[in-house]
Amino acid sequence: MDIILTSPYFLAALFFIVAFIYSSVGLGGGSSYIALMAIFGISTLTIPMISLSLNLLVTSIGSYNFIINKHANIKLILPFLITSIPLAFVGGALKLPTEIFYWVLLVSLIFVAARIYFWKNVTINFNFTQKEKIILSLIAGSLLGLIAGIVGIGGGIYLVPLIIILGLGSEKEAAACGAIFIWLNSFAGLLSRLQYNSIDVTNYIPLIIAVLVGGALGSYMGSFKFSAKTMDKMLGSVILVAIFFLTKKLLF
Repeated sequence: MDIILTSPYFLAALFFIVAFIYSSVGLGGGSSYIALMAIFGISTLTIPMISLSLNLLVTSIGSYNFIINKHANIKLILPFLITSIPLAFVGGALKLPTEIFYWVLLVSLIFVAARIYFWKNVTINFNFTQKEKIILSLIAGSLLGLIAGIVGIGGGIYLVPLIIILGLGSEKEAAACGAIFIWLNSFAGLLSRLQYNSIDVTNYIPLIIAVLVGGALGSYMGSFKFSAKTMDKMLGSVILVAIFFLTKKLLF
């Protein structure tokens, strides 16, 4: 049993499931990849780089599928990108102590789980003017970009529920914006980290293949087949599992 649990192919199977589920809602899966790699004892210097690389793979496919199905709203996503991309680059140059790194990750997972199970049908209508929407998006984009670069996630795990809760777009539009947002911020964060560290990707080929296949299938099902309710249920289940194991690692 121990041999199975420590096998790279077992981890690849888990990554396939994560990529499939996350890509169906326009996310890259970075938060759960990080949680899994932390649980499996991979170095915290390596984790963000692998996570950002896998995010790029998943959301490349996801962005394409959501765009061709006409769910992408450029006017909605553009203000977030203007401030998030440069700050994701800055965040990628910063290094957090291991324990703080894990706690930031855990908080991000709990936030998304709360959105799915407690704020599921919550939207807040502030009746923002167009100018106010742009200002809000610029501020939120800067914060999300910085977090994305530091932790090694794409930031979409925060952006997607934010768009829905504030009533800025539909669930499909939020998923499409999330995929595009994650791709660009992951690229900026990874580019920054590559200036200071490098990794041998040949050691992670099984994970890359698993994520490519899972991401392709998930984003196709999410953009063409699954209902928003189905997508939420699948995402919620995998996040709860990640929260459990990461909490166990931190506290016990």
